[in-house]
Amino acid sequence: MKKYLPAFILITLGIAARFLPHPANFAPIGAIAIFSGIYLPKRWAIVLPLAAMLFSDLFIGFYAWPIMLSVYAGFIIMGLIGLAVRKNKKLSTVLGGTVLGSVIFYLITNAAVWVFGSLYPHTAAGLLQSYYMAIPFFRNSLLGDLFYTGALAGAYEASLALLYREKKAVITAI
Repeated sequence: MKKYLPAFILITLGIAARFLPHPANFAPIGAIAIFSGIYLPKRWAIVLPLAAMLFSDLFIGFYAWPIMLSVYAGFIIMGLIGLAVRKNKKLSTVLGGTVLGSVIFYLITNAAVWVFGSLYPHTAAGLLQSYYMAIPFFRNSLLGDLFYTGALAGAYEASLALLYREKKAVITAI
């Protein structure tokens, strides 16, 4: 049961954050994907963010399937980026991976809104307008991804450091 506790906590965080008041797109789902890819068993990089999205979408409601699938695909890619960062867990690679994940998510989801939606004309100008109109959401998404990835990774690394220090103190005392 203990080995599933991090998964339960992260899924609960992801679900709760979607129901609590917050600035548009300032949410932990992308960070959960990246964090899970870096620190947790590999399959969780995909499973945890998708589980949080699916369970919360059951209550929030589903929307245009092609657009929704692009959102889910964006989170899968963020999890894969976390897996790539796993091999080199430096602050710069975690930050770079988080920014890259946010940018890719923005590009994929807003292209999907343009292709499958009716808000913008299906022209190059329409695509650019889709990206332009989404900049405030991208800003919040990027800030949320950076904040939550930093909080999750920081808390995890701090807990590892404390455990190591306590273990070292016990060994020294013996």
